[in-house]
Amino acid sequence: MIYLDHAATTPLDPAAAEAMAPWLDGRPANPSAVHAAGRAARAAVEAAREQVAGALGVAPLDVLFTSGGTEADNAAVLGLARAAREAGRGAHVVTTAIEHHAVLDAARWLAEREGFALTVVPPEPDGVVDAERVLAAVRHDTVLASVMVANNELGTLQPIGAIGAGLAERGVPLHVDAVQAFGRAELALERWGVAAAALSAHKFGGPTGAGVLVLRRDVACLPTSLGGGQERGLRSGTLHTAGIVGCGAAAALAAQRMATDVGRLAARRDRLAVRLLAIDGVTRNGHATARLPHNLHVAVDGVDGEALLLALDAAGVAVSTGSACQSGAAGPSHVLAAVGAPLDGVGHVRLTVGRTTTTGEVDAAATAFEGAVARLRAQGGGFW
Repeated sequence: MIYLDHAATTPLDPAAAEAMAPWLDGRPANPSAVHAAGRAARAAVEAAREQVAGALGVAPLDVLFTSGGTEADNAAVLGLARAAREAGRGAHVVTTAIEHHAVLDAARWLAEREGFALTVVPPEPDGVVDAERVLAAVRHDTVLASVMVANNELGTLQPIGAIGAGLAERGVPLHVDAVQAFGRAELALERWGVAAAALSAHKFGGPTGAGVLVLRRDVACLPTSLGGGQERGLRSGTLHTAGIVGCGAAAALAAQRMATDVGRLAARRDRLAVRLLAIDGVTRNGHATARLPHNLHVAVDGVDGEALLLALDAAGVAVSTGSACQSGAAGPSHVLAAVGAPLDGVGHVRLTVGRTTTTGEVDAAATAFEGAVARLRAQGGGFW
């Protein structure tokens, strides 16, 4: 299989698997226990916390472990907004129309179930949100703004620096979904004035079921899970030692490799783009340059996206029609709808290369893509 769906999940890095192995051999691994086995697990968790903190340039105490990006996004959006309202600072949240559903659905929950006001800022047609439009949405009672660093479908990079600076002037905390960006783009959380950020280990070579919430200690946040008081009392539950160790190892590796990985990823992505965009009726979705280095998102005129995905899968090429978290969902992508992409008679496919993707695989995938598009068009495009 030629795997071109790295935005959905990345293969577990061998070094991360090796770091996890001692914690998967059946030994007791409850970091909350006070006996020797518990202390050893706690030491491993704290070492991983320092690895993640070092990779992000933040303090270890600001790193909290979660089950993944969805939990981290939920905990930040719900916890920060509720804490601010409890303190009497207001009840208005700002986000964008292209956020992951982990953010959008949490924000809508606040609006529909808890009486918060919500402003959803639309993107520009190129998939980039205008920083001034985000800042113009801020009101006197705004308690939180949530804007992703990079879109999980189109791969477009958002102007977080400008947004963070403007929000700081207005005294509004900023939460960022950094799940797609870590290891592939700059994450200057402190310089941007970010109050909270979410990461997911399986997006950068770590295991599934492990994630990170970076939360500054000077920002009030109410817990979304209660129990044993783990993770500063904000995320109760026995910590997943093996997953956290793998997350830490993968984060350290991703930070070390980023300088060389970005160029390699961009070269493979661009090689693929040259071939695919040369096909009649195939165009790029999203900004041409303000995007993650591994992401190529294309619109294919006259071909159904699901039919193209299945044709490529049969040819041994794995791609996606959108966010993996949305697989099987009815209706078009909310991101494509937000940017006004044509949906009738047009298929949309996301191809994302990884650090192990070879030029030979890129060329073979492009040849398979060309053939699949030609066959589907000859058969009516694969539309039902």
